[in-house]
Order: sequence, then structure tokens, then C-alpha cells
Amino acid sequence: MKIPFVDLLAQYRAHQAEIDGALRDVIESTAFIGGRFVKEFEESYAREYGIKHCVSVANGTDAIYIVLRMLGIGPGDEVITTAHSWFSTAETIGQTGATPVFVDVDEFYNIDPARIEAAITPRTRAMIPVHLYGQAARMEQIQEICLRRGLQLIEDCAQAHFATHAGKRVGTFGVAATFSFYPGKNLGAYGDAGAIITGDDELATRFRMYANHGQLKKHEHQIEGVNSRLDGLQAALLSKKLPHIHDWTRRRQAVAELYRQQLAGFEPVTVPECAPGSTHVYHLYVVRVPNREPLREFLRDRGIETGVHYPTALPFLTAYRARNHQPQEFPRAHHNQDTILSLPIYPEMTEEMVTYVVEAIRAFYGK
Repeated sequence: MKIPFVDLLAQYRAHQAEIDGALRDVIESTAFIGGRFVKEFEESYAREYGIKHCVSVANGTDAIYIVLRMLGIGPGDEVITTAHSWFSTAETIGQTGATPVFVDVDEFYNIDPARIEAAITPRTRAMIPVHLYGQAARMEQIQEICLRRGLQLIEDCAQAHFATHAGKRVGTFGVAATFSFYPGKNLGAYGDAGAIITGDDELATRFRMYANHGQLKKHEHQIEGVNSRLDGLQAALLSKKLPHIHDWTRRRQAVAELYRQQLAGFEPVTVPECAPGSTHVYHLYVVRVPNREPLREFLRDRGIETGVHYPTALPFLTAYRARNHQPQEFPRAHHNQDTILSLPIYPEMTEEMVTYVVEAIRAFYGK
């Protein structure tokens, strides 16, 4: 049996008529940049999310950068973020001229609220928690710290569309939140795409202006900006996918539950736990295992694709080598980077497919 890590073709085939129709409408309208399809998606996403503004941009990385710039983050500032995430979270802080400050993760792979206070200095201006793998970070504690210490709270929701903490959706705790619609995400485009959400009218205007060459009207450039726009084809596609997102989430959660049941009590494998008060939308299903690379090869030989998200924690990347970070500063992130393994998960997975993956894992350790 062949088990891809994610099967985007299966999703397309299940919704081919509406997807093909959406793309055809854009082509026939020649509304490739801006226009009604982008506007419709922004309005639909904001409405579905229950927030006032959605500003679409070219990708999730740009979304973080734009928010930081429009909040005035720059040289001399520090921004706290998690020690284990995709590089975009940290690199965008550096692109503004500010310094990313890393905090170790908790047992749920998200930034550890208990370690945040020790990282705050007089230069700290903002914090970017990441809802990693699809699980909501412990936002009530993080929000309280930011409010008490006067820090801007920006949520990186690239992997956690519609996840919740304490009954509230991620992305609604801070001043703004960013999303990626990269093809493999729970809500994915057919190329790069991203968005910013906020309840602040003035910030929404500034985000939109900066993302479009510093203009709200053509040729009226009020500031120097960037070119970061969602194109019409991606917007139309996302609008067609959006009504299915909650059903797809439930299916991901069902697949995750099958994994949990079938791996329960199997000592070599540590399955992910859900933090109290948080929901998990399972963008990724990440376990911890010994002998990871031989296991990956064993699974690959049996047609099972896996991933590692991410093999090097941020403080130990070459980009930050000059800081000379040590493993004891980030014990969990350092340990996780060598043991985490992402198993296949997507809404179209069947129980038979999950069982095939689990039996292969058991066979490897059974040797």
C-alpha cells in the first residue's frame, strides 16, 4: 500500500467540479490581481472566523513581516517567540531589524508560558506564539503576560486554522494574527497564499496599504510598502474550500484518534497529547520515537511517507550560530528535534491506511 504524507489530489478529486468552476470563473473574468474574488474571500474568511478584518497577502511569511512592520517593530527591539517552529517566524523578526528571542517549548510543543517572563527585557516589544502542528498554545496565560508587561501579541496561526483555546479561536487573542494557505495546510491554496486578521480598523488599513506598495488607491502611494497580494485564482479556490474546512478538521481529528487508539500503550512511541482547554486541528500528527531515521527508511520501503517538523530547533540553526545557544537553554526543543516524526494525516485517510502505518511501526520495533 502507498500512503503519501498528504494527498492533495484526493481532495481535488472529491471537489473537482467546484474547484474547476472557480478557477474557470477567474480566467473568464481575467480578475487575476485584486478584484471581486479576493474581496469575496477576505469577507468570507473574516465572517467565518468571527472577526472584523481579513487582509489577504501573498504568503504566511509576508503576513508576519507586515504585521511587525506596521506595529513599528524595528532595530533595537526584541520579539519573543518559540524555540521550535518553521524558520519564517524568526526570520521575519530579523528582517525588520529586531532580534528574535527564543523560549523553550512545553510538553505540547508550543511556547512554554512558564519560561516567558525570564526572557523579557527592557527591549522586548512583542511576542509571537506559534500554534504548532495545529494545537492552540496556552493563550490565556500568554495574553495575561503580554497585557501586564505591555507587549504586542501577534499570533502565528499558520498551522492552526480555527483551533481554539478556552473556547476562543486562535488568532483572536492578540492585536493581529497571521495565516498561511500553503497547499499542504488544512486550508490550502494551489500556490503560496496568506492572510492577516485583526479587529482593529486602523491596523487593517495599514496592513492593506503596506502590502500593496503603500497605496489604497492606484498611484496614491502614501508610504513605501511591499508587493504582497493574494491573486484571484488562489482567492477563488480558497473561497470554494472554506465551507469544507470544519468537516475536514473533524476528519483529521478522527484520524488522529485512530492513531492514538492503535498506538496506545506501545512504549517506543509517544503520541501527542492535547493541552487542557485547547483544541487540536492536526495539521500534523507528530509522535516522538527512538531510532527515527532507520524507522523512516523502514516505512519508506513500505510505501509510507513521513516528515520531520522540524529537524533543527531555531536557536541551533546556522543563521543563529553566532549567539552560541546551548542545549541546556532549550532542553525540550533540543530533545524534540532528534525524536519527532510526522506521520501521514489528511482528511481522506481511511482506518485501513492508519492501521497499515501503525502495523509497520510496530513491525519495525518488533524486530
